[in-house]
Amino acid sequence: MVADSDTRWKWGASVALQIAPDHALDAYFLRTRATPTERQLAEIGVVPDSRRDVSTIELLDDERLVSADLLVLATAGGTTLSILHCLGLNWAGLEHRPITVTGYVGVVYEKLVDGLLTRAGSDLVLANSAYDAARFREAFRGVGGDQESVVEAALPFLEDEEPYDPSPAGRGRTFTVCFAVQPSVPRTKRARLLLLERVAAHARRHPERLVLMKLRSLPGEHTTHVEAHPYQKLMGQLEEPAPPNLQLVYGNMGEILDRTDLLVTVSSTAALESLHRGIPTAILTDFGVREAHGNHYFTHSGCLTSWSEIDEGHLPAPNPGWTADQGIGKSDPYAAARRRIAALRAAGPLPAPSPYYTPERASFYLPELLARHGLDEKARPLPTSRTDGAGARGLLVRRLRRLLRPWAKGLYRFGYQRVAPALRRWGGQL
Repeated sequence: MVADSDTRWKWGASVALQIAPDHALDAYFLRTRATPTERQLAEIGVVPDSRRDVSTIELLDDERLVSADLLVLATAGGTTLSILHCLGLNWAGLEHRPITVTGYVGVVYEKLVDGLLTRAGSDLVLANSAYDAARFREAFRGVGGDQESVVEAALPFLEDEEPYDPSPAGRGRTFTVCFAVQPSVPRTKRARLLLLERVAAHARRHPERLVLMKLRSLPGEHTTHVEAHPYQKLMGQLEEPAPPNLQLVYGNMGEILDRTDLLVTVSSTAALESLHRGIPTAILTDFGVREAHGNHYFTHSGCLTSWSEIDEGHLPAPNPGWTADQGIGKSDPYAAARRRIAALRAAGPLPAPSPYYTPERASFYLPELLARHGLDEKARPLPTSRTDGAGARGLLVRRLRRLLRPWAKGLYRFGYQRVAPALRRWGGQL
C-alpha cells in the first residue's frame, strides 16, 4: 500500500488488513512534508512486513508493484490521480495487475466532487458509510463515472472494542473528558488559544474530572493537515496556569478512548470512533456550525453541544438513525469490498486503470497535478525531476521560492502600505 501521511497510513493499513487479512502488507511511504516519523508509526501500531520510502517516480519504477494482488492508495486526491494516470499507461495490456483500492481517511465534509473525481479510475472507491456511498454514486452518475466502483464499507478502525460502560462501577476510575485535537480546526492562533482557555476553564470548574487533550503530533512533526499553532506551545500563553487535572497526551486513539467518558471535538473523525464504542460524544458549536469547520456534517447526529452545556454536565445522546447511516455498529463492513475484489479477479485480465481526468478532458488540470510529482502526461520524469545536478538545482530553486514567497509578500505589503505613502508625503513637502 502507498501512504503519504500518518493518518492515511492508519486508514490504508487498516483497510488492507480488513480486505486481505492473509496477505503480506508492503508499505510505500511517499517522501513529502508529512511522511510519518517513527514515533507516529509506533503510535498507530500497525507494523508492515516491508517498508520503502520513495518518491512518486521511484514508486512507479518499482517492478515489484505490478506483482502485488492489491494496491491500496492512501494518498491525497491529486496524488491518487497522478499515480492512477501513470499506472494506466504502464499497465496497459498486462495479463495481471493489482486491483486498486482508494477512499477517504475520515469524514468527507468538503470538496466532495473535487476529491472524488481524482479517485475515479480505481477499481474500488471505498465509502465509509451508506450516506457517503449514495453521495459518491450520485456524483459519478452525474459525470458518467463508474458507479459500480463505489463500495460501501466503514472506517476501518471502528474495531470491535469493549462497549463503554457508563456506570461508576464500570469505570472504576476518575470521570475523564478527552478533547480530540485537530491540526487545522480551528485554524487561527486566536481561536486555538480561546479553545485552550475553554478546556482549561472546564478543568478548573470540575476538579473532580480528569481532562485530556489528545494531541496529534509533536511540534515540528507533520500530519495530513498543517498545524501552525500547536497547543503544546500555546499552553504557556494561558491567562492562568493550567490546572493539574488538565493533561496533554499522545498515543493510540483507541487506547485513549479506553479511559474516556466524554469525547469532545470540533469535527474530528475520532468522534465516529467514540460513537462506535457508545461513549458520549460532543461536537462543539462554540465557533458556529460551519462548513469551514466541518461540524456541519454532524447536524443530525444529536451531538452538537457547547462548552457551557458540557460545564453543566450535559452528555449528548446520539441519533440512532444518523449513526446507522455512518456505518457505526455495522457487522463485517468490508464484506462487500472482498466480494468485489473476488469478482474482479475471477473476471480475468483487468483493463488498465482509466481515470476520469485525461489529457483531453483536463488539459490544464492534469498536467499541473502530474508536474507536482515531477511527471509529464506520458508518465515520464520531467527534466527537473532527474537526480543529476541540474535536477537537484531545479528542486532547490523551487523549494527556496516556496520558503521566500511569504517573506516577499510581506515586504511588498510593507513597502506598499507604509514606505510608499511616506515617500509621497516627503515629496510633497519639498
